[in-house]
This record gives sequence, structure tokens and C-alpha cells, in this order.
Amino acid sequence: MNGHLYPRAYEQWFGDRISRGFLSVYRLVYADAGGRFYDHPEMAAVGRTGDRFVEITPSEMMPLPRGASLVLIPAGSPVGLDRRGNFVLVERVRGVSVFAVAALLPQGYTRTLLPAYRRPAGERPLPLFGYAAVAWHKDGLWVAARQTDDPHRWDPGHYNTPELGRLISGRLGRRPGNPILAQLARCAREYSCFTAQNIFYRRWEGGVPVSPRCNARCLGCISRQPAECCPSPQERISSAPPVEAVVEVMEEHLRSAPGAIISFGQGCEGEPLLAAGTIAAAISRVRRLVSRGTININTNAGHTAGMEKIIASGVDSIRVSLISARPDVYRAYHRPRNYDLQDVRRSIVLARQAGVFVSLNLLVLPGLTDREEEIKSLLAFIQETGVQMVQLRNLNIDPDYLFGRLPPARGEMTGIGEFINRLKKVPGLLVGNFSREV
Repeated sequence: MNGHLYPRAYEQWFGDRISRGFLSVYRLVYADAGGRFYDHPEMAAVGRTGDRFVEITPSEMMPLPRGASLVLIPAGSPVGLDRRGNFVLVERVRGVSVFAVAALLPQGYTRTLLPAYRRPAGERPLPLFGYAAVAWHKDGLWVAARQTDDPHRWDPGHYNTPELGRLISGRLGRRPGNPILAQLARCAREYSCFTAQNIFYRRWEGGVPVSPRCNARCLGCISRQPAECCPSPQERISSAPPVEAVVEVMEEHLRSAPGAIISFGQGCEGEPLLAAGTIAAAISRVRRLVSRGTININTNAGHTAGMEKIIASGVDSIRVSLISARPDVYRAYHRPRNYDLQDVRRSIVLARQAGVFVSLNLLVLPGLTDREEEIKSLLAFIQETGVQMVQLRNLNIDPDYLFGRLPPARGEMTGIGEFINRLKKVPGLLVGNFSREV
């Protein structure tokens, strides 16, 4: 990265913006076809919220955190801000075709702006990642994001370590024929799934995939399924495992792992409530053997009868995936089959009445989540159901693909930062990114 292309001319051109209170200009970052990244000598960086391009401001930015990565947007030309305050499509620099750049954030950070670019009509949707705007500022890379939780346990430095292969082989050797461990070994090796790896590291939150089926067809589903959007990055477990295999993995993890959490409903399976009989039986048996640790289920909460079985078995916490508390937006994204948002609401109320800790896995997208109508509906939903925590999750999807399939947006946008501030003002509500031990 060349951080000092024509700095004198650049500062002269943007002197008016500096005089309005900017310490220095956030410069446009772009890439060439070889994947080399540069800052633009004549353009300020631009972000996007919904379908609008916006000038980047300091309140939305932070230094690029450890564990983040840069990616170029295939066929995406960046948009910059020229010295006259115009948004400009930058297709070539010095006669060379250039591409927009985005950051992929590590867990524990919530993006505040999407990257600004244009792609030709007819291009395939982008891969399922959470693209965030980036800029060059103060001799370094900055990203449109806010730290919203302590990322220590999910720091990439704790994962894919040299001993992981040995730990996987040893566990498979001691438990041959367990289909869950076989699936988790694949997820740990091929997909670098952190919750799968934690089962082999014997620590923290570990995933236990059980259900090959789902009753929703979410536009941004990350497990392989028939979909119009784009290739999914993970493949689901192929068949439901026996109760004994589930108990085997659960018991060993809960008995010995520090900060032990068992989570059903990870990326390599469908909807766990459709396997409620297996999961409930496993929870009941394990709780007769081990009292420590937290048993959690990540779910869309649409299958209320399944939820009742899970609650009766002694589950400690549930995390409910939700893009919106408005029915039309919910249906457009989740595309539920044989349930609706009212069923989700009823499942949450039943869980809270039974003393189960309930979080929302809120799928956050600038230009949608931070609209006034969305915020009001979400706050009402939280109050009516008794939700205790909101876990912010950057929605992994091509924003152009998604916005073209949602109902027309209405209402003012507050910005993601202000949205988070309003959540934090709700009495007793926890706001973060990660499941907690209960």
C-alpha cells in the first residue's frame, strides 16, 4: 500500500474539508487486477448505507482491527468523492482498470457502512461475506466499524494452530464412527469453523450439528442448500445422528471444557427445532450426568412445538435469528415455510416464561437495521417478548442482491452507531456479539 501518493496536492484539494473539522482526509482505497491495494491521490473515501452513497465521517471509522482482511469486489468499480463534493465512479487510474476494496471484520466488531461501488447489471451476486467500507487515514487502513464485544475468545490467533490436526485425529481415533465428530472435523479443517475447532480444543463454545433440514430459505443462508443467491460456504450435515452420538460429544465438552457452551444450530446444519426429539432426549440424558456448562440452541424459533420439547428438556439459552421485527421484511429475507413471525414471538415468550435466557441473533445491515421504522419495531418486539440480549451479527450477503428483494425502505436512517446507542439505553438489555455462559 502506498499511503503518500501526491500528498501536497491532495491536502490542497481537500483543504476545505480539513477546515470544517476533519483531522485529515479519509482517502479512497482501490485495488488493481493483481490484488495490490492503493490509496487514491485525488479522491476521498465514500461509504454506502442502503442504496445511498455517503461521505465518510470520523464517528463511523476505527483503525482496521487485528484479524480483519481486505478483499476486492469482483467487477466492482469504486465510488469516490472529488474536491467539489461530487460522487465519482472511478473505473480507471492512470489507464489501468481498478476495483473497489472492502474489509471483512473479525468477530466482535459491527460495521457501520457498506463499501461504495457499482457493478454492471447481470453480474453474479457476490460471495456471502460481510463487506465493510475501508479508507486510508493517518498512514494506515481504517474501517467503518465499531467494537461491540470483547473478541478475545474469537481472536483468529487462537485457531488453526499447529496442533489442531493432531487433536482432530486423536479425537476421531478415540471415538470412531461418531457422525457428529466426523462432520465437525470437516468443518474445522475445510471451513476453519471456530465453534467446530473448539470441540477439539476442548474449550469455550462448541457446535453440535444435528439437523439436516430447515423450515426457512433465508436469502443469505451460509449452509449449502438449493438457493438462487450464491454459493454457500458450508455444507450441511447429511443425516440426523443418533442420540448416543449427540450425548457423547455434549458430555465430554460440558464436563471438561473451560467456559463450556454447547450450541446447536451452527452453520453446518439446518433448523435444530426440526430435530427437537433427538436434541431434547440428548439434553435430558446429559443433564443427568453433567450439571456444569451452558446448553444453547441457535434457531429461527418458528417450530413452536419443537421449542416446547427443548424447553422441557432443560435447555439453558436460545438465540433467535432475526433480520427484522416487521413481518413483510422478515418474510422477504427468511422466507419461512409453515410458520411466521407470530410463531417466533410465541416461542420466545414460552422460553422466557420457563426461565430460559433468550438472545436475538440480529442480522445487521446499514441502511436497513438503522431505519427509524425498523428500530421502533425491534424495540417493541424486545419489550413484548422479554428478550434479554441482542447479539449483533454483520449480515453476510451482497447488498445489491438483498435490497432488490426487500420491500421498499421507508423512514429516516439514524446510522448504525446511533442504533447501537439506542439499544444500550434499554434497561437490562445486554448488547454484544457473542453467546454468554448461563
